Amino acid sequence: MSAEKKRCSSTTTKDQCKMYSLIMDNIHDGVVVTDPDGYVTHFNRPYGEFLKIDPAQQIGKHCTEVIENTRMHIVAQTGVPEINHSQYIMGQNMVVQRIPIKKDGKVIAVYGQVMFKNTKDLKKLMGKLSLLESKVKEYEDKINTLRAKKFTFDCIVGVSEAMTFLKKEALRAAEYSFPVLITGESGTGKELFAHAIHNASSRKNRPLLRLNCSAVPRELIESELFGYEKGAFTGASTSGKKGKFELAHNSSILLDEIGDMPLEMQPKLLRVIEDKEFTRVGGTSPIYSNFRLIAATNQNLQEMVPEKRFRLDLFYRLNVISLHIPPLRERREDIIPLAHHLLKNIAEEFGFTEISIAPEAEDVLKNSDWPGNTRELLNVLERTISSLDGDTIHLEDLPCYLTNKGHAVKKEGHSGFPAQEEVSLKRLHEQAEQEALLHTLHTAGYNKQKAARMLGIHRTLLYKKMKKYNIPLHHNEETPAL
Repeated sequence: MSAEKKRCSSTTTKDQCKMYSLIMDNIHDGVVVTDPDGYVTHFNRPYGEFLKIDPAQQIGKHCTEVIENTRMHIVAQTGVPEINHSQYIMGQNMVVQRIPIKKDGKVIAVYGQVMFKNTKDLKKLMGKLSLLESKVKEYEDKINTLRAKKFTFDCIVGVSEAMTFLKKEALRAAEYSFPVLITGESGTGKELFAHAIHNASSRKNRPLLRLNCSAVPRELIESELFGYEKGAFTGASTSGKKGKFELAHNSSILLDEIGDMPLEMQPKLLRVIEDKEFTRVGGTSPIYSNFRLIAATNQNLQEMVPEKRFRLDLFYRLNVISLHIPPLRERREDIIPLAHHLLKNIAEEFGFTEISIAPEAEDVLKNSDWPGNTRELLNVLERTISSLDGDTIHLEDLPCYLTNKGHAVKKEGHSGFPAQEEVSLKRLHEQAEQEALLHTLHTAGYNKQKAARMLGIHRTLLYKKMKKYNIPLHHNEETPAL
């Protein structure tokens, strides 16, 4: 090598050493490097200031002479890194990193770093972390409380003997982890029972997973249940995806409309129920999940077995605990309590005043067959409230298909008046209401807030009634006749 090249090489090496020293001295935290025997080769300025020692004088000393409670020499021997360990230095617990530097598989040095040179930074971070953890815990508790409040056995309204017995059986089922099969017509509350069972069980701190078997395409139901590995099929996520069974570990899973489960999927489902193990689509490793299975259907699975639409062995595995919810027409004593419960929920959700039901309207509700069960009853109540004047549901407020279907004869038999007479009575009622509104508005000097207070209704309802009867907003406008 020429003399010029040697000078260039020497200059480059010196510049690099100066650069490395500058980098180390500008690292906020304390940094030390030792050789494989534990002797200090590098010691940065911030670490020296923290320990109140001269960094230059520590070079060549053994690390145990310089740093109390150090393990740098031990890491050099084991070759195992120690990340985010605690070390007692200068009367404080510090967070440290000890990283072996290897070449050709052999430790040639150990890099050590003391994190959070200023312990106030650590305490501040720990305080923030503690606050975040407490907030997360608070939100989790709130979510669990809301979930438990919304889906408990107290939310299942029914005074009939059948519902009382059914709730006892369901509460007993919550104590175990056996599969539960809930049957009943559409709208009877199968999902509500599933939630109540889950929230009364030891798994209540984790959310209930739900899959509607009829709503998922046949070609996707396997990946929805078992998940898939990345690149398992065209359109799959590049990171893969967990399935419902995997997510339901230590929780419960509800397979709604289980009768619509594709026949080719039923053997795989049976195997999962029996072994609690499955493999993701495109995967090879078995995954264990400690789930509790709840299935629901509005179909008769036993009748589907001879038709080759449902496997008998799967039916036996699902039907360990069987709960059948009877329709409303078979427990008519539950209809009115359920209607009042639904009205209370509607009022709370939308900020209405408490809504009552007139006796003649209750008779119609109780004597209707409700083919849609609770779901239909809720629909009728919401439709009725949307156009209701006042806080009481009367006979004329109910949908026509209820009052005309098998009830017109009953009305005529009770009253003895033809239908035309009942229509005129309704007109008289409306006319009296209009006159009362006009009189109150006149007395209040057309002050809407005062008039609403005198009538005992909200000002919004007053405006609604004025619009209904074409009553002008100002007293000098002409009021049309009813």
